[in-house]
Amino acid sequence: MPASQPRSRARDRNNVLNRAEFLSLNQPLKGSQEGRSCGRKQSGQAGAAGAQSSGPKERRQSQQLPEEDCMQLNPSFKGIAFNSLLAIDICMSKRLGVCANRASSWGGARSMINLLGITGHGIPWIAGTLICLVKSSTLAGQEVLMNLLLALLLDIMIVAGLQKLAKRKGPYDINPGLLDYLTMDTYAFPAGHASRVAMLSKFFLNHLVLAIPLRILLVLWALCVGLSRVMIGRHHITDVLSGFVFGYLQFRLVELIWMSSNTCQMLISIW
Repeated sequence: MPASQPRSRARDRNNVLNRAEFLSLNQPLKGSQEGRSCGRKQSGQAGAAGAQSSGPKERRQSQQLPEEDCMQLNPSFKGIAFNSLLAIDICMSKRLGVCANRASSWGGARSMINLLGITGHGIPWIAGTLICLVKSSTLAGQEVLMNLLLALLLDIMIVAGLQKLAKRKGPYDINPGLLDYLTMDTYAFPAGHASRVAMLSKFFLNHLVLAIPLRILLVLWALCVGLSRVMIGRHHITDVLSGFVFGYLQFRLVELIWMSSNTCQMLISIW
């Protein structure tokens, strides 16, 4: 036994792989294994922590996305119908806006169309009604003129309030004029000119004795004023149609609150 031990030691010394520079080939380094194992553990822990932290957010997103997709891909029938009608209204209004600017197909007639629109402004009608009221000497005429003045003031306030609520822009980017700012007619829905001419035409047809040709001309005037607002690009077709409806409703409101002759005389005396 003692002799065999020196021999084994000599073999180990003579073995080249037992030298210090070749030890890494025979035995893997413990530090690298520990580093790798620690790195794997840390990466695994970080991944688990990230999965835990991002889990609720991903779950919420996964719960929300299908609902949004369903809303976009499967809209209601009312939504489809409303969007379709809105698209048709915008398309037709843009096509009828032939006087929207000087470069339009009917740009040369823009000044004439604007002049037609002035006949439906509220300021000229209020000023004309006040002048006629001052010059009127009959009780019946003063009664009609005072109620007409009330109708014009109600029309300006109602249309201005509805436009502030809707805040709908016109089909073309056109700045309102000075008279539009005075009557607060700065938005598109409903069309103030259309409501005013509808109310005025209905008022005159009911309270003035007019021949049949004049009645036809009065109705045509109201229709032309409403069409002119679409032609210059200030309003959509639905804005004008809704203006006609609101004008008729305003007339009915004035008929309900009609001021008597005594009330008109009292107001005139105060004024």
